[in-house]
Amino acid sequence: MNLEDIEARLKSLIEVHLAGALIGKSTEDLIVQKLATAIKENTITKSNGIRLAPNVYTLVVAPSTAGHWQQPHLLDKLVEIIKTLGIDAGLKFESSPIITITTDASLSSEQLNLLASNQVKDTMEDTQNTTADPDENIAEDNTMPENAFLIIEGVKVFPLRTPVVNIGRRLDNTLVIDDPRVSRNHAQLRAIKGRYVIFDLNSTGGTFINGQRASQSVLYPGDVVSLAGVALIFGQDNPPPRPDLAPTSPFEPPKGERPTAVIRTSPIKKKNE
Repeated sequence: MNLEDIEARLKSLIEVHLAGALIGKSTEDLIVQKLATAIKENTITKSNGIRLAPNVYTLVVAPSTAGHWQQPHLLDKLVEIIKTLGIDAGLKFESSPIITITTDASLSSEQLNLLASNQVKDTMEDTQNTTADPDENIAEDNTMPENAFLIIEGVKVFPLRTPVVNIGRRLDNTLVIDDPRVSRNHAQLRAIKGRYVIFDLNSTGGTFINGQRASQSVLYPGDVVSLAGVALIFGQDNPPPRPDLAPTSPFEPPKGERPTAVIRTSPIKKKNE
């Protein structure tokens, strides 16, 4: 299915399932164009011939329209539309697609952008080889990931240049985030075998990867990390190869101001830090 066919199918699905739900005809046409392009450009082909469509989407909108886009039924409908398109186009998803919303003050109410990535589940061997206790001295190969960075609060880019990066409110952290939702010592990034692994340090609000709470997780380009609601995007110009996938292009962050995502999560019962 080429780009024109994807756009045509998306248009028909949106007209059926989101009739009157989007803000004007121009917004409908724009979301069709952006979504079709994101799916087309980020679909990858595995060595066995299976084509994987992206399953992590970040919708970047103006602050004035964020409330409209964050309606659960609207996001749920968009996810179902993406799934239906995948079936029609013969595409597979590594896991059920998720959509997160972020705002960019430089956008007008008629503008939007869309970021997409293919989050691939770790194999058991991969997970076992990268798990570690951040409080212990690690004997594994701590090769630094190349050209890695975090996008913070939509406009701040923090290069990752050390094998250990502590994140939290305390001033002695490598990355200080002055936000009351973030714990004093919230999370830690550690370079293990050429990848960054993020560990939650028993934070109050939790650490979430693409909407799922995690105590530790290997990070891949495009992953959306939420520290109790404070969102970051992990990026890498030259990501490490995945042996289970055919060669793919490196992750390329969008030009200009690169926004991050705000993940909507259920309230979390607080406990003593």
